[in-house]
Amino acid sequence: MDNEKFSNQQTSLTILSEVANALSTSQSIRSNLTAATDILLKKLNLTACFVVLYESETDKLIPYSTSGLSVTEFRRLDIKADKTLLRQVFTNAKPTIIEQKNTEPSFDFLTRDVEQTLALVPIILKKQCLGVLAAELPFNPKLEYNKIVTFFEVVASMMAQALKVEQYLAEEREKLVEENSHLRQELREKYDFSQLIGNSSKMKQVYDQVSQVARTNTTVLLRGESGTGKEMIANAIHYNSLRAKKPFIKVNCAALPETLIESELFGHEKGAFTGASQRKKGRFELANDGTLFLDEIGDLPVQTQVKLLRVLQEREFERVGGTETIKVNVRLITATNSRLEENIAEGKFREDLFYRLNVFQIFLPPLRERKSDILMLAEHFVEKFEREHGKRIRRISTPAIDMLTAYHYPGNVRELENAIERAVVACDDNVIHGHHLPPTLQTAEVSNTVTKVTLESSIAAFEKDLIQDTLKTTKGNCAKAANLLNTTERIINYKIKKYGINPKRFKN
Repeated sequence: MDNEKFSNQQTSLTILSEVANALSTSQSIRSNLTAATDILLKKLNLTACFVVLYESETDKLIPYSTSGLSVTEFRRLDIKADKTLLRQVFTNAKPTIIEQKNTEPSFDFLTRDVEQTLALVPIILKKQCLGVLAAELPFNPKLEYNKIVTFFEVVASMMAQALKVEQYLAEEREKLVEENSHLRQELREKYDFSQLIGNSSKMKQVYDQVSQVARTNTTVLLRGESGTGKEMIANAIHYNSLRAKKPFIKVNCAALPETLIESELFGHEKGAFTGASQRKKGRFELANDGTLFLDEIGDLPVQTQVKLLRVLQEREFERVGGTETIKVNVRLITATNSRLEENIAEGKFREDLFYRLNVFQIFLPPLRERKSDILMLAEHFVEKFEREHGKRIRRISTPAIDMLTAYHYPGNVRELENAIERAVVACDDNVIHGHHLPPTLQTAEVSNTVTKVTLESSIAAFEKDLIQDTLKTTKGNCAKAANLLNTTERIINYKIKKYGINPKRFKN
């Protein structure tokens, strides 16, 4: 070993460049450090080169990468690392040169035929020592040790930066794992059975069926009109199943063009069709070991139905344009608002596929058939949207409740949700009144009466609404209601009689 490799700038830069490349690969930090020490060993003709890092849990220096050491020497280093001069270099954070290794008894495990020199350089990041880089080279009294130390300090600095990046990535991975776990927990809580709203007899039957099927791998067919909550039930089934920690992939069959639906479900190979520039995994592959939810299954093209039937029977398929058979383990949940039996009769839906999907059928009733749930759902949506829009809604007025329960909801729960959101946004005080609700709930279109709105009828409707709401506040006490409305009890009684209001209704 001579000074040339340390004093020649071009040679030094070449070696440092190779070390930098080794430290910046996507391998583990241990692999990268070992690659770096291997380069130093080879390019500098070292006898040995190793890195020890401080482990806070044990308060010890642990060998992280070793090059040029025999198995016996490595084992001895592992045992004695914390008891050698390495600990002093780590504590003082200052480089040390041992010209003749034999003079330092703590390194007696490095047995050599000729005398060696040891260079020990701390690995420092932001004034904190992370470990020590050690290099063993043949003894040469002509060596310029200051150049050796300078060179290895640069290497140690590069290693410190690599450790910084690794620490950052480890923290980010930990954050992602925690965030993922937190989100999954939120989803489980959001779609827990207790979060499903409604206590009508028909909904209780739905809850019983969901509880029965959730923890199985049975294929489920959800049926019901649009807006009845089929997707929410699908979520509840998945997040309460044994596959809750696995993927939950959703596909709306009606939203995808017929030319792309097969590619979306089963994936495609590069060049399978115009625009297929690379291989793409389909939804079945993405949902492997988890659950696949196919909404609007009744709109699936007949050609795709054939391939879906094979997946259900054989649990395997080929990508579009491919020949490789791919096996999957997927739990399938499907939903439709179509009359599949009529589609079968018209030749739009395969009968054999229907029987494959219809293993466990759950029918979700329309909102008009579960009137007792309307108020409970309305209050739930009020709480939801007052948080979203920064409002404080104390209650829904009695006339508004009457309007909500009288409506037939062709859009089902989704329409009720939209109506409540509109009411929360339009509400300028703490109470939702009838005039805050959408026009469809207020006009004659709903009640099938002739549309005739006059100033007199509008004032009368508002007056009746106001009196009923006040009577509710006073629990049917007309005198207190008159006082709140800043009028006389005689006038209130007259208006009550005029509008056919029954105060006793509000006493409870």
